[in-house]
Amino acid sequence: MKLFLQWAVSAVAIWLAAYLVPGTEVTVPGALILAVVLGAINLLIRPILFVLTLPITILTLGLFSLVLNAFLVMLASAIVPDFSVSGFWAALFFSIVLTIINAVFNVWRRD
Repeated sequence: MKLFLQWAVSAVAIWLAAYLVPGTEVTVPGALILAVVLGAINLLIRPILFVLTLPITILTLGLFSLVLNAFLVMLASAIVPDFSVSGFWAALFFSIVLTIINAVFNVWRRD
């Protein structure tokens, strides 16, 4: 039940972030699929890329992790057909807005 609730919250956050950020489009079924794909990417690919780019991340005081997140969103847009992102900046803003919305939802859900 907890996994299903987290998946639903992530899908709503994706849909809301796509609504707020210009240059991104997602359908409702696409948001559900994208929640699974982003979860898998964050579980499998992100740790490897984070370790490989750790020196750059340290030199930029952590700001390169935002770039890494944007590239992962662009990768997800290549995988999920119902999700489109127009470019790097849209992917960067989408990942920032998605992080903020997920944080707000997770704080609200704990109370």
